[in-house]
Amino acid sequence: MADPFDDTLLDDEAALAGADAALRRLAEAGARVRREVTAAADAGGALSRDETPRALVVAGADARLLRAVLEPWCPVPFVAWPGPGLPGWAGALDLVVVLAPDGGDSGTASAVVEAVRRGCALIVACPPHSVLAEHAQGRHTTVLPTSTDDVLAAAVVMLQALHLVGLGPEVNAESVATALDDVSIECAPMRDVATNPAKGLALMLGDRVPLVWGGSVLSARAARRVAEWMRRTSGRPALAADAEHLLPVLTTTDAIDLFADPYADPGEVLLRPALIVLDDGADEPAVREQRGRLLHLSAARDVRVHTVTAAEGAEVARYASLLATGSYAAVYLAVGLHRRVEP
Repeated sequence: MADPFDDTLLDDEAALAGADAALRRLAEAGARVRREVTAAADAGGALSRDETPRALVVAGADARLLRAVLEPWCPVPFVAWPGPGLPGWAGALDLVVVLAPDGGDSGTASAVVEAVRRGCALIVACPPHSVLAEHAQGRHTTVLPTSTDDVLAAAVVMLQALHLVGLGPEVNAESVATALDDVSIECAPMRDVATNPAKGLALMLGDRVPLVWGGSVLSARAARRVAEWMRRTSGRPALAADAEHLLPVLTTTDAIDLFADPYADPGEVLLRPALIVLDDGADEPAVREQRGRLLHLSAARDVRVHTVTAAEGAEVARYASLLATGSYAAVYLAVGLHRRVEP
């Protein structure tokens, strides 16, 4: 049987104090964006559009986040390469970018070493005194110094650098930071369940398994990060996937039997799914069609639906808002389940 969810803990000061480190880290997300952008300003300002690379390779574990922003915009062939090393064809005509605000791992280090060895142009966002920064030293290397391990903040720094060289859209760091600040106010622990969207979402998930869906490329990326955070904090399953993979889960969910006895065999009670829709304002026909199918089937199967909306502002700011709201909800879900939350 699933661990019981205690909704009274969501407004209990002592219980929330146990998650203070995680909540404080979420509240400081906007400040981290501003800090990283300021720290990297000098290094990024040295970049220019003198030469357009043959191709752009985004390497490392967080390559897919940059891919979600750059792929529709980048004027040269683009490859996200999350695995170790680099594609065999990458060479002196290409640009390699790496996000490693935590200093990276062995796979990321191998990509950096290969880029330097092959003479690729290289932009790395990492701590300036890390081993990765030492590996990156080369004539064609730019190191964007980071002081925190926040991937989103480092991504904003990298996107601004790529805009300077003509390979990415303009990203307003202040709009991203403000979006994160707004979520931290709306989802702050002192706001009760009735007025706190993250606590309300956690309350709905107290006896349910999250199915998280985003229709656009960026909201789908946010959905995967939110589901990952919910698994980590709650210890429960959480699935983020495209509509075609979520529909079979909903199809096999039985409609609620109003006459069933919930106390007949409590040991066999299973958590029902709940659909979380991350809406960043994308209104393409394919997105509307997929959302309609998911909502229609959820209604037919008595599956609860909760929509998190961030339809205002620039693309990356909307992504940040969706990710932050879902992350707050994951922390509050853990609080209600009496679980310890690590920042």
